Amino acid sequence: MLRRLIVVLLFCLGSLPGAQALQAIPALTAHVIDQTATLSTEERGRLESKLAIFEAQKGAQIAVLLVQSVQPEAIEQYSMRVFETWGLGRKGVDDGVLLLIAKQDKKLRIEVGYGLEGALNDATAKRIISETITPRFKQGAFYGGVDAGLDALINVVHGETLPPPRVVAESKPFDVADNFETLMVIGFILVFVVGGFLRAIFGNFLGAGIIGGLAGVIASFIISSTLVAILIAVIAFFFSLFAGSSGGGAWPSSGGSWGGGSGDSGGFSGGGGSFGGGGASGDW
Repeated sequence: MLRRLIVVLLFCLGSLPGAQALQAIPALTAHVIDQTATLSTEERGRLESKLAIFEAQKGAQIAVLLVQSVQPEAIEQYSMRVFETWGLGRKGVDDGVLLLIAKQDKKLRIEVGYGLEGALNDATAKRIISETITPRFKQGAFYGGVDAGLDALINVVHGETLPPPRVVAESKPFDVADNFETLMVIGFILVFVVGGFLRAIFGNFLGAGIIGGLAGVIASFIISSTLVAILIAVIAFFFSLFAGSSGGGAWPSSGGSWGGGSGDSGGFSGGGGSFGGGGASGDW
């Protein structure tokens, strides 16, 4: 509660007339966010994969944020604001960790959630910074420092007894959500490419029937529900029949593509975890 009060006060102070504006907090769209262009796409991808796999296995969330500067705040203050905004870790478990790097300031911090302060105490976080991360940063090996630091954090957190990751498969019935884009692509090809060819040979109704049957068979291999596969077959039949009746046109135009996003959000978000002041800071 005290930490959250401090965060609120920092916002208020930053909004006073004459006060230097505080640095913005980026949206949490991935485990690794680099606003400094320090990491290559491949490097960021490797780190992202490592942290995603760790979260799936352990449940705890570790995030990395690289910014140019946190001024006018101290790195501890900015780190608190980021952790509070992102809500890293699971709610009630509070097993989040933030590795914050301010490249221009040459400062970094490890912020630790309540639930990990036993294993990842201040002394351990300080040792990871001073012995693992900053020696590599001093040599200009930023990816190497982040990668080695994450390995050290993961090893420590792995030793902590935490509730197992929550299985969320029940929130995606018939696993349609997992395969939505695949089904959309296959459906588009069937209805407008293969469908056009079959309708030209067999006529609209029979061609649409063949398309519906193919869609149902393919869907049964992709998803686990026969009922949903049948429903997809019926939908594909009517779409194909409609496409033939309207002269083989495309989907109603909207000027965009499905998904609508930039492709880098990945559905990642914090779990509502809290922090309690644990962690350590350092520089290089």
